[in-house]
Amino acid sequence: MSEGPKSEKVADKPKARALTWGLWGAALVGVAAVLYIIASASTTPTPATGPKTGAPAPIASLASKLTTPAQPTPPPDYTFYDGAGKAMKIADLKGKVVVMNIWATWCGPCVTEMPTLAKLQAAYADKPVEVVTVSIDSETSASKARLFIAQHAPLKFYHDREMKLPFKLSPPAPGAPTTVIYGKDGLEVARVAGEADWSGAEARALIDKALGG
Repeated sequence: MSEGPKSEKVADKPKARALTWGLWGAALVGVAAVLYIIASASTTPTPATGPKTGAPAPIASLASKLTTPAQPTPPPDYTFYDGAGKAMKIADLKGKVVVMNIWATWCGPCVTEMPTLAKLQAAYADKPVEVVTVSIDSETSASKARLFIAQHAPLKFYHDREMKLPFKLSPPAPGAPTTVIYGKDGLEVARVAGEADWSGAEARALIDKALGG
């Protein structure tokens, strides 16, 4: 009679092992799923949608993100490169109103606002206004950035090969996108940190003011 309970315990061991392996398997599947979601989120921007309608949410107003320096400051003495590989600096464009946009292909908000920057440049085609979109993509991603800009004419491709321009600004850029407006005298007059709509009346008023100055 004493053999009954013992044989029950022996029979229970395979069941316990199966349950343990099942739990471990479920845990590993869960971890893999989480890692996949994180990887997907970091490489594919999720488009924002408005409430209920499913339509793209409007870009935040430019005025809500606009800051102006206490005193106009010169651009950083820092070299980046145009589409032909020619070295240049923002100071080379003195005499024009320069809208310098720091962006990257991995930055979702940068990608979203780029068409509005193209519209801004087109609106001032006959004025001394230059929209300078400087990519901080790595060398390996530069071709992707160049192709993206080519799809947003009349914008031109510029590349910060060392990816240091955000830190050369004073104060440094908090992230991407960051857009800095320089007056015709070459001094910074305004800055926008984050995504903005550059195709609307707010942006035109800002550029017109810089042109008048």
